[in-house]
Amino acid sequence: MKTIVKKEFASWFVILSVIFTIYLTGLQTEVLGRVQQMVLATGLIKPELKNDVASDSNAAYVISQAEAGHDFPLLTLDGKSANLKEFKGKVIFINLWATWCPPCIAEMPNIHKLYERTSTEDVAFVMLSLDEDFEKARKFVKRKEYTFPVYGVKESLPIEFETTIIPTTYVIDRNGKIVLRKEGMAKYDTDEFRTFLDKLIKSKAQ
Repeated sequence: MKTIVKKEFASWFVILSVIFTIYLTGLQTEVLGRVQQMVLATGLIKPELKNDVASDSNAAYVISQAEAGHDFPLLTLDGKSANLKEFKGKVIFINLWATWCPPCIAEMPNIHKLYERTSTEDVAFVMLSLDEDFEKARKFVKRKEYTFPVYGVKESLPIEFETTIIPTTYVIDRNGKIVLRKEGMAKYDTDEFRTFLDKLIKSKAQ
């Protein structure tokens, strides 16, 4: 009996030691993110897409009639000023994230794969960090070797992008209409989602 108790104690000691070490080193966000990556890999969590996305601008797929992103000041990773209106006429994929958010960390690898497979001439990727200290985002992206464009918020978020949940992802069509809003993590590097983007790309701006 004593031997069993000792083994149980030793097992719990190791588990708690690992948890405590992860906490002290600040790696808990990435550890949780990796666990959630495994959930995403099942393909069960994905954005809800509309089949009529290629139809006219008054179609039911349009979530917001507001012209999203006009005059939205941004900050690039190297500290330069930018603005979302520079991408007017393109399809825009916007992802709100932060380095302290495990679900954000979890979905980033599949977003990066989507970015690598997508023509940036037609689709603008805006990975928008909500970190108060933008330097943390810079260091994280450099360490992970992500190459998609990462921006910081120079002022406040426009009302059409306000959310209490991150990650939140938006897709904006060529006419500046929000055609997708997904709160929470999702798998985007799928045939279905790439087809969704292709339809938006082929739709002419009005």
